[in-house]
Amino acid sequence: MLGTKMLTKFIGVYPVTRRYRSPRRESIYTTLLMSTGLTFGTISALFGLSHGIIDQSQYSILVAAVIGSAVVPTLIANAFYLPHHLLPETAEGEAAPQPVAVRDGTVSELGRRTP
Repeated sequence: MLGTKMLTKFIGVYPVTRRYRSPRRESIYTTLLMSTGLTFGTISALFGLSHGIIDQSQYSILVAAVIGSAVVPTLIANAFYLPHHLLPETAEGEAAPQPVAVRDGTVSELGRRTP
């Protein structure tokens, strides 16, 4: 269900982003972030549960799929398609700091060594 939900959202959003001439990577990023449907998915599952259309176990599976369809695309988008050129720059003109790593009680940016 999760894969089907993500595929149909991708088919609906990606062509629109390309139509507005977004670069391919930004189109994929936008598509992945726009393909959640949390509100409609949870409300429709709750409607089905409250009207006896589905039972409690089916409701749990549907809500898990709805939440997964929001979390999984967001993780993929931020891991592989984050548009770094749109991130704000620091005062020195460098890109914003990368995620940090903690080792031996010291905090350092990934890829940089601490003195």
